[in-house]
Amino acid sequence: MPFNVWRTIAFFFGWLVLITVFHQQLNIESGDRKTVYIGYMPVVTNLAAPLLDYATLEGSGIRFKSLKFSSFAEMAEALRHDEIQAGFMIAPLSIVLRQQAEDIKVVYIGNRHESTLVTRKDLKVKTLADLKGKTIAIPMRYSGHNLSILHLLEKQGLQGEVKIVEMNPPDMASALISGSLDAYYVGEPFAAQTLRSGDASLLHYVEDVWPGFICNVMVVKQSLIDEDRAVVKQLVSASVRSGKWADQNMDDAIRVAAKYWNQSEDLIRYVFTQPKNRIVFDQYTPKQDEMLYMADLMLKYDLVKSADIKGLVDDSFTKSVSLDHIEGINSILK
Repeated sequence: MPFNVWRTIAFFFGWLVLITVFHQQLNIESGDRKTVYIGYMPVVTNLAAPLLDYATLEGSGIRFKSLKFSSFAEMAEALRHDEIQAGFMIAPLSIVLRQQAEDIKVVYIGNRHESTLVTRKDLKVKTLADLKGKTIAIPMRYSGHNLSILHLLEKQGLQGEVKIVEMNPPDMASALISGSLDAYYVGEPFAAQTLRSGDASLLHYVEDVWPGFICNVMVVKQSLIDEDRAVVKQLVSASVRSGKWADQNMDDAIRVAAKYWNQSEDLIRYVFTQPKNRIVFDQYTPKQDEMLYMADLMLKYDLVKSADIKGLVDDSFTKSVSLDHIEGINSILK
């Protein structure tokens, strides 16, 4: 039998073994515990994901297993195929999925005011108009960052004057440093990477142009709500309570996040302290009017064919959360 045929057979069986081991590992890890798989990207707005995973590593209660993705598109596909039951997802993408008949609910808003527009330092950009003819990256077309930049360009009469490209957030810093990007607009800590290194200049923080900006929301599959509403209630409660815990125990939260995100503690501390008190932890209840505003912008800029978000928002879980008796990390689960 030719060598390349043997190589193909070996690759197939190797892949089969890898998948088998992966599933066995998940089964062993969860044991008899109920496990909810949660997708997330390593950004500040999703801080609850690593904190929930860390708080449920041991013990006999519910296991919130957080799975890190490199793109929101991959996370959306994992949600479609029931590989995860919940996810911290960029907000406009949840609207698209709902309109594509995915039965999901927005149940929680991640930490706000954590996105930044940075430009290559050598360009000496002072205003958005200085980016005419330049290239700016956003996480995906279905993102608040895209809506924000499109709206700003329209207000300043610069439609079509700036090239907007989609790029996975982890790739943005290196693309800017290499010169293949002129600017990027993204959730932290990815903008802070080039600000701290001196390769980028700050053009604006998102809250300067969009107060109350929503980067990511937590979506949960309706099937999980129907199957075990109490688990979803605990998931949302723990997410909300983790924000208050992090705000009161920032050094501990930074240590956990740095480990999960594979970033330095110094970088994460920079994000949470420059400027001080920038990150907003207490505006976590999803609101119909905020999501509808995004949907209207998406319709205006031809990203969707309808602004319909009927059935997308469920604020009942956050409204029942208690913020009492938050002490150690495990207390967020109570």
